[in-house]
Amino acid sequence: MSSPGAKTYAKPDTGFAWLRMFGAILVVFEHCFPIIEPTRITSLPPSWNISLGYFALMAFFAMSGYQIADSWRRDSSWWRYLLKRVLRIWPPLLFVVMVTAFVIGPLVTVLSPHEYWGNPGTWGYVVNNAMLYPLQHLLPGVFTENPYPYSANGSIWTLPMETTGYLIVLVVGLVGGLARGRIVLFPLLLAFMVADGFIGASVGFHGDAGSLFSVPLGSMVAFLVAFVAGMLMHAYRDLIPLRPAVAYALVALYLVANFTPPIEPATRFILPIAAGYGAITWAYHWPRRLDGYDQWVYPSYGMYVWGMPVQQLYTLAGVRDSYLLIVLAVPTAYVCGVVSWRLIERPTQKLRIYLRVPDEPRSGTGRPASNPDTEITQVIPAVPPPPRRPAPQVARFGPRPGAPVPPLAHGREHRN
Repeated sequence: MSSPGAKTYAKPDTGFAWLRMFGAILVVFEHCFPIIEPTRITSLPPSWNISLGYFALMAFFAMSGYQIADSWRRDSSWWRYLLKRVLRIWPPLLFVVMVTAFVIGPLVTVLSPHEYWGNPGTWGYVVNNAMLYPLQHLLPGVFTENPYPYSANGSIWTLPMETTGYLIVLVVGLVGGLARGRIVLFPLLLAFMVADGFIGASVGFHGDAGSLFSVPLGSMVAFLVAFVAGMLMHAYRDLIPLRPAVAYALVALYLVANFTPPIEPATRFILPIAAGYGAITWAYHWPRRLDGYDQWVYPSYGMYVWGMPVQQLYTLAGVRDSYLLIVLAVPTAYVCGVVSWRLIERPTQKLRIYLRVPDEPRSGTGRPASNPDTEITQVIPAVPPPPRRPAPQVARFGPRPGAPVPPLAHGREHRN
């Protein structure tokens, strides 16, 4: 049976794809401010203690938790799961770090060619970032004279956190925590929330836990709260209704709490729930008229990882106004994302046909019936309504169904 809103809304994977594109645009938009003025970490007034990019990252992580948990539900083979994650994350990452180090770097570095190619940091940039742990933000002599010389590509700082979330899904899935043992997700979420409360990471502040291989632990814990919340929403999708009114109410609650000093500390826990529930709900309630344009929004990952190199290049060329940088960098980053999608991501995603589930139905051509182009957003079927009860009772229907730039240590910003 189709879901009650099947004729009204687009496919969930379409909604997720659009939301990821909007999130990538928001992150690139927000980065245009600290790139020009490093002490300004958001487009909004500092007194508001709100960052659109931070909100988008919370939504990213919640959607990932939901979608990756669904990927495990559809295929619980640990090795196929890991290979799918590798095909998703690493090809575009390797592409951007290699182009940055081997093409952009030699053209813009203040070092001589001999110094640049002879510097271990040039090769370490590719090797370290390809491994994700440790991250390496600096390339020798590259962008050192820009207003923000602290990272050649700060956008990739969330990718180690994302892959850590993938490992959490793997471990929880292997012990049955995404099926009959789903109740274990509650103490897991609580543990991350408690840790987040103690560490105190927020917008512009990584918390008091230090870093592991250049990855700030406080920020990772904060984002993994949203990731695990997404996992929990997927595990209990048969019991959690996805209602737009509730999503709007949660966002409103976050805003009210943010501007109400006595309860402002609670926004640390409201934000990941509001962003996560809102994103997942809107994905399932995406306008059907936007169905069919998926190819134009699939480049979100490429746009995300290419955003900062593009911004740094425009800044190197002399741009010193954040709004002009927005006008230039957002469309350019999108074009780079399209190139990444068409030349790197889509071809590598098609390799997933060799990772199909053994009993997966195949089309008449002998290939899996699913389309690798849509698998990029982890197609999630609508949660079926519960079965009808015997007469005379009336049938009961169930519910339908990543950065900020690595900030400087310039003091407390706010609580999230």
